[in-house]
Amino acid sequence: MGALRPWHIAVLVVVLILLFGAKRLPDAARSLGRSMRIIKAETKGLVDDDQDLAEKADAQAGRTPLPPNTAQQQQPYTAQQQPVADPVHRVRDN
Repeated sequence: MGALRPWHIAVLVVVLILLFGAKRLPDAARSLGRSMRIIKAETKGLVDDDQDLAEKADAQAGRTPLPPNTAQQQQPYTAQQQPVADPVHRVRDN
């Protein structure tokens, strides 16, 4: 239960076409994509600003900066290696 079946998607598409019309849906999707890009850029800008402020504060205090996060730079696992399962975010198989 709870899984999205193909007929659910079909019903949703029909309802959206009835509500907005076939001509407005591409424009709505385009504007949603633009909005998501703007939000992503602004969020990245805020994170960069916070990092810049932290680096300036560290420089003024005479502290050395921390090494970059190596977790984001890891290579993808090979066929011999298995990914580590995250016990908090398990997906239940149906």
